[in-house]
Amino acid sequence: MIKKAINGFTTALKGMSITFGHLFASHAKREVISVSDNNYFKQVEEGTNTIQYPHQKLPVPEVGRYQLDVEIDDCIVCDLCAKICPVDCITIESIKSTTGSIGETSDGSKKLLYAPKFDIDMAKCMYCGLCTIVCPTECIIMTNQYDKTVFELKDLNYEFADMAPEDAAEKRQLLENQLAERQAAKLAAMNKKEGEA
Repeated sequence: MIKKAINGFTTALKGMSITFGHLFASHAKREVISVSDNNYFKQVEEGTNTIQYPHQKLPVPEVGRYQLDVEIDDCIVCDLCAKICPVDCITIESIKSTTGSIGETSDGSKKLLYAPKFDIDMAKCMYCGLCTIVCPTECIIMTNQYDKTVFELKDLNYEFADMAPEDAAEKRQLLENQLAERQAAKLAAMNKKEGEA
């Protein structure tokens, strides 16, 4: 019985010595090393295992999946990103141009649609990266920004469209007028054809 008690005390002392060793060594700061370093995942022998955030930040990998960003000038409003999103966090509205091409993207693709609305709800986003893969103009990317702390959930809804609501309403009206003119011309042609027959 005495042996068991002594064994219990020595085991507890050994465990506490490890705890106290880390406790008093934890005043040292962790050295921030690059992700590509071979010792990146090595356990720290001395000092604390944590970094002093936000004063120290770990480097992020180049292929990390973090906050989404959209270069709206390169967007052709193809809607592929919204269609492939498994959680429907991307909302896009498009208006067809009545004048043909409205410009070009940085890779030379023609833009035929206006984007009055391009919203991403990062509260829903699961950071899968599928939207960045399917984008033909690579206008939607994942940045290396991972700290987007907000107090209100609605602040995680990012709006990337730069079109004013008045401009969007004008473009919608122009498109409706053009479609109505085409429909009227089509009906007139059909009536004329029936009249000749």
